[in-house]
Amino acid sequence: MKLNEIKDNDGSRKGRMRVGRGIGSGKGKTAGRGQKGQKSREGVSINGFEGGQMPLHMRIPKRGFNNIFAKDFAEVNLGQIQKLVEAGKLDAKAVIDHATLKAAGVARGGKDGVRVLAKGEFSSKLKFNVAGVSKSAREAIEKAGGSVDVIEVVPAAEKAAAKKGKTLAAKKAAKA
Repeated sequence: MKLNEIKDNDGSRKGRMRVGRGIGSGKGKTAGRGQKGQKSREGVSINGFEGGQMPLHMRIPKRGFNNIFAKDFAEVNLGQIQKLVEAGKLDAKAVIDHATLKAAGVARGGKDGVRVLAKGEFSSKLKFNVAGVSKSAREAIEKAGGSVDVIEVVPAAEKAAAKKGKTLAAKKAAKA
Protein backbone atom coordinates (compact mmCIF):
# COMPACT_ATOMS: atom_id res chain seq x y z
CA MET A 1 0.00 0.00 0.00
CA LYS A 2 1.23 3.49 -0.88
CA LEU A 3 0.09 6.89 0.42
CA ASN A 4 -1.25 7.85 -2.99
CA GLU A 5 -3.39 4.70 -3.10
CA ILE A 6 -5.25 5.40 0.19
CA LYS A 7 -8.95 6.22 -0.30
CA ASP A 8 -12.21 6.09 1.64
CA ASN A 9 -14.38 3.00 1.54
CA ASP A 10 -17.19 3.14 -1.00
CA GLY A 11 -20.27 4.80 0.52
CA SER A 12 -18.47 6.29 3.52
CA ARG A 13 -18.93 9.82 2.16
CA LYS A 14 -22.15 10.88 0.51
CA GLY A 15 -21.86 13.13 -2.53
CA ARG A 16 -23.39 16.60 -2.63
CA MET A 17 -26.88 16.82 -4.14
CA ARG A 18 -26.84 19.07 -7.22
CA VAL A 19 -30.14 20.93 -7.06
CA GLY A 20 -31.91 22.71 -9.88
CA ARG A 21 -30.63 20.38 -12.63
CA GLY A 22 -33.83 19.20 -14.34
CA ILE A 23 -37.05 17.48 -13.23
CA GLY A 24 -35.58 14.02 -13.70
CA SER A 25 -33.20 14.54 -10.78
CA GLY A 26 -36.04 15.00 -8.29
CA LYS A 27 -34.59 18.33 -7.20
CA GLY A 28 -35.19 20.35 -10.33
CA LYS A 29 -37.19 23.55 -10.90
CA THR A 30 -37.71 24.74 -7.28
CA ALA A 31 -34.65 22.85 -5.98
CA GLY A 32 -36.49 21.41 -2.97
CA ARG A 33 -37.51 24.84 -1.64
CA GLY A 34 -41.23 24.51 -2.31
CA GLN A 35 -43.22 27.26 -4.00
CA LYS A 36 -42.56 31.01 -3.94
CA GLY A 37 -42.45 33.07 -0.74
CA GLN A 38 -39.63 34.47 1.34
CA LYS A 39 -38.06 31.12 2.21
CA SER A 40 -37.71 30.15 -1.42
CA ARG A 41 -35.63 33.22 -2.13
CA GLU A 42 -31.90 33.44 -1.58
CA GLY A 43 -30.46 35.07 1.54
CA VAL A 44 -33.65 36.59 2.98
CA SER A 45 -34.90 34.02 5.51
CA ILE A 46 -34.46 36.19 8.59
CA ASN A 47 -33.33 34.56 11.84
CA GLY A 48 -35.52 35.47 14.78
CA PHE A 49 -38.29 36.91 12.57
CA GLU A 50 -41.68 35.61 13.66
CA GLY A 51 -43.92 36.89 10.88
CA GLY A 52 -44.56 40.27 12.46
CA GLN A 53 -45.32 38.89 15.93
CA MET A 54 -43.11 40.43 18.63
CA PRO A 55 -39.96 38.23 18.57
CA LEU A 56 -38.94 36.25 21.65
CA HIS A 57 -35.75 38.25 22.20
CA MET A 58 -37.86 41.42 22.42
CA ARG A 59 -40.61 39.91 24.63
CA ILE A 60 -38.23 38.83 27.37
CA PRO A 61 -37.46 41.53 29.99
CA LYS A 62 -34.01 43.07 29.92
CA ARG A 63 -31.78 43.59 32.93
CA GLY A 64 -28.59 45.49 33.58
CA PHE A 65 -26.80 48.42 32.07
CA ASN A 66 -23.67 48.86 29.99
CA ASN A 67 -21.93 52.13 30.79
CA ILE A 68 -20.29 53.40 27.61
CA PHE A 69 -18.31 55.99 29.57
CA ALA A 70 -16.74 53.49 32.01
CA LYS A 71 -12.95 53.49 32.19
CA ASP A 72 -11.19 50.26 31.24
CA PHE A 73 -8.34 49.66 33.69
CA ALA A 74 -6.00 46.69 33.84
CA GLU A 75 -6.20 45.69 37.50
CA VAL A 76 -2.96 44.51 39.12
CA ASN A 77 -2.59 43.32 42.71
CA LEU A 78 0.37 44.25 44.92
CA GLY A 79 0.97 40.55 45.64
CA GLN A 80 1.60 39.92 41.92
CA ILE A 81 4.01 42.86 41.72
CA GLN A 82 5.89 41.61 44.80
CA LYS A 83 6.32 38.15 43.20
CA LEU A 84 7.69 39.75 40.00
CA VAL A 85 10.20 41.84 41.99
CA GLU A 86 11.36 38.73 43.90
CA ALA A 87 11.67 36.77 40.64
CA GLY A 88 13.73 39.60 39.11
CA LYS A 89 11.25 40.31 36.30
CA LEU A 90 10.66 43.86 37.58
CA ASP A 91 13.45 46.30 38.36
CA ALA A 92 12.94 47.67 41.90
CA LYS A 93 14.79 50.90 41.06
CA ALA A 94 12.76 51.71 37.93
CA VAL A 95 9.39 53.47 37.88
CA ILE A 96 6.52 50.98 37.68
CA ASP A 97 4.00 52.06 35.03
CA HIS A 98 1.61 50.52 32.50
CA ALA A 99 4.35 49.73 29.99
CA THR A 100 6.61 47.91 32.50
CA LEU A 101 3.70 45.91 33.92
CA LYS A 102 2.55 45.00 30.42
CA ALA A 103 6.08 43.87 29.50
CA ALA A 104 6.17 41.74 32.66
CA GLY A 105 2.89 40.11 31.59
CA VAL A 106 0.60 41.19 34.47
CA ALA A 107 -1.34 44.11 32.96
CA ARG A 108 -3.53 42.67 30.22
CA GLY A 109 -5.78 45.08 28.32
CA GLY A 110 -6.59 48.27 30.14
CA LYS A 111 -6.82 50.87 27.40
CA ASP A 112 -7.24 53.54 30.10
CA GLY A 113 -4.18 52.49 32.11
CA VAL A 114 -3.44 50.43 35.22
CA ARG A 115 -5.18 50.43 38.58
CA VAL A 116 -3.24 48.96 41.53
CA LEU A 117 -5.19 46.95 44.13
CA ALA A 118 -4.04 45.86 47.59
CA LYS A 119 -4.52 42.07 47.48
CA GLY A 120 -1.49 40.13 48.71
CA GLU A 121 1.66 40.83 50.74
CA PHE A 122 3.84 43.76 49.70
CA SER A 123 7.22 44.85 51.08
CA SER A 124 9.22 46.41 48.20
CA LYS A 125 10.14 50.08 48.03
CA LEU A 126 8.82 51.00 44.58
CA LYS A 127 7.81 54.15 42.74
CA PHE A 128 4.49 53.80 40.89
CA ASN A 129 3.22 55.95 38.01
CA VAL A 130 -0.30 54.60 37.35
CA ALA A 131 -3.81 55.73 36.37
CA GLY A 132 -5.45 54.57 39.60
CA VAL A 133 -4.74 53.09 43.02
CA SER A 134 -7.02 51.89 45.79
CA LYS A 135 -6.82 53.55 49.21
CA SER A 136 -5.51 50.40 50.92
CA ALA A 137 -2.96 49.81 48.13
CA ARG A 138 -1.64 53.38 48.50
CA GLU A 139 -1.27 52.83 52.27
CA ALA A 140 0.59 49.53 51.73
CA ILE A 141 2.98 51.11 49.19
CA GLU A 142 3.73 54.10 51.41
CA LYS A 143 4.16 51.83 54.46
CA ALA A 144 6.82 49.89 52.51
CA GLY A 145 8.60 53.19 51.73
CA GLY A 146 7.43 53.60 48.12
CA SER A 147 5.50 56.37 46.42
CA VAL A 148 2.51 56.65 44.07
CA ASP A 149 1.87 59.21 41.32
CA VAL A 150 -1.63 59.04 39.83
CA ILE A 151 -1.60 60.22 36.23
CA GLU A 152 -4.61 61.52 34.31
CA VAL A 153 -5.54 59.29 31.40
CA VAL A 154 -6.43 61.06 28.14
CA PRO A 155 -9.44 59.43 26.40
CA ALA A 156 -8.98 58.06 22.88
CA ALA A 157 -11.33 60.70 21.39
CA GLU A 158 -9.16 63.50 22.75
CA LYS A 159 -5.99 61.80 21.47
CA ALA A 160 -7.47 61.60 17.97
CA ALA A 161 -8.52 65.26 18.11
CA ALA A 162 -5.04 66.25 19.31
CA LYS A 163 -3.49 64.43 16.34
CA LYS A 164 -5.61 66.51 13.98
CA GLY A 165 -4.43 69.64 15.78
CA LYS A 166 -7.66 70.39 17.61
CA THR A 167 -8.43 69.98 21.28
CA LEU A 168 -11.81 69.00 22.64
CA ALA A 169 -12.00 72.37 24.41
CA ALA A 170 -11.39 74.18 21.11
CA LYS A 171 -14.20 72.14 19.48
CA LYS A 172 -16.62 73.08 22.27
CA ALA A 173 -15.63 76.75 22.01
CA ALA A 174 -16.20 76.68 18.25
CA LYS A 175 -19.70 75.25 18.74
CA ALA A 176 -20.64 77.97 21.28
